[in-house]
Amino acid sequence: MKILKRLVGTGVGASLVSGAVLFAQSGSTAAKPQMADNVFKNIQVLKGLTVDDFMGAMGLFSAALNVCCGDCHVGAGGSDPKWADDTPPRKKIARRMVTIMNNINKEQFNGHQVITCWTCHRGSTPPATTPSIDNIYSDPVSIPPDVLPAATASLGALPADQVLDKYIQALGGADNLAKLTSYTATGKSLRFDEVKADTVELYAKAPNMMATTIHEREGDLSRVSNGKSAWVMLPLTVLGEWELTDGASQGAKLDAQMAFPGNIKQLFTNWKSSFPITLNGRDVYVVQGGTASGLLATFYFDKQTGLLNRLVHYYPSAVGRVPTQIDYSDYRPVAGVMLPFKWTYGWVSGREEYEITEYTPNVPVDDSKFNEPVQRAK
Repeated sequence: MKILKRLVGTGVGASLVSGAVLFAQSGSTAAKPQMADNVFKNIQVLKGLTVDDFMGAMGLFSAALNVCCGDCHVGAGGSDPKWADDTPPRKKIARRMVTIMNNINKEQFNGHQVITCWTCHRGSTPPATTPSIDNIYSDPVSIPPDVLPAATASLGALPADQVLDKYIQALGGADNLAKLTSYTATGKSLRFDEVKADTVELYAKAPNMMATTIHEREGDLSRVSNGKSAWVMLPLTVLGEWELTDGASQGAKLDAQMAFPGNIKQLFTNWKSSFPITLNGRDVYVVQGGTASGLLATFYFDKQTGLLNRLVHYYPSAVGRVPTQIDYSDYRPVAGVMLPFKWTYGWVSGREEYEITEYTPNVPVDDSKFNEPVQRAK
């Protein structure tokens, strides 16, 4: 699917459903938290959302229907998009469908978000109404539920505490993990459907501060979390940077905490083990934790090595949970701790592959590295 590249390149905020027109002045600064109604124009359905909730919703629409901005907005992806143009019928249909979805959840499920765009569309613009024979008899494609069922040892699971202890030992042990208090890293990043890699630099400081910047040709892509606030910056011409709020901010903080995972057991108080599965040909244990505010995180640990193969965390939005998935590989020792030299970061509006060339452990990292990012001069 080329949708993800196209979404990042054109600015996901030009919505499918709202007919949003991005604020003309890219340098405008709204009060924190940024509200979509103040940043975008012509919002008719998704009112009262923060910018990150709105952006997550746009990504979920795109993923559920396998479309991009240009499928609902005249000229999206070009140099002169007509965001205000309400001519495309898909835009009007999408608005109506969101209203229907919200009404079903309100009237049939007591306001709980049970029905989403994905429930029916599953990656297809016209939802299928009949099962295909291939789907019945071919190897199934696993699409696990967000909230996983708990499993016991009799069903092949290990208690969550044992899985997490094994992970800590596989990384190098609690003592070595405690000694790693900061690091920098440099390497390359390849964006989805691109052929040329860009340079990347990473700064991390225990226990929960991390800044990752990809120096792309159009500008910098940055993700920054300092334990209290978090931001995303994209090389766009309209909405280039926004502060994360609520579950999205918690997800960014979790990513930063996982840069120093010695305290992983303290991240959640409700850890549970689910059914083991096979992931990319490897047998893995699956454990899950969550917060009262809605952040949900699923961890996949390699049965043989004990190392973390995948982390998926979700935060709630107006139209469903917004997923972020990180796949880790190529672990090597750095200052007595096993760190991944490769990982893939995927979210609803893009995916990047990272390959680290060098880590420099336990070096001074100034806290200013974790301030709100600023786009480089062009």
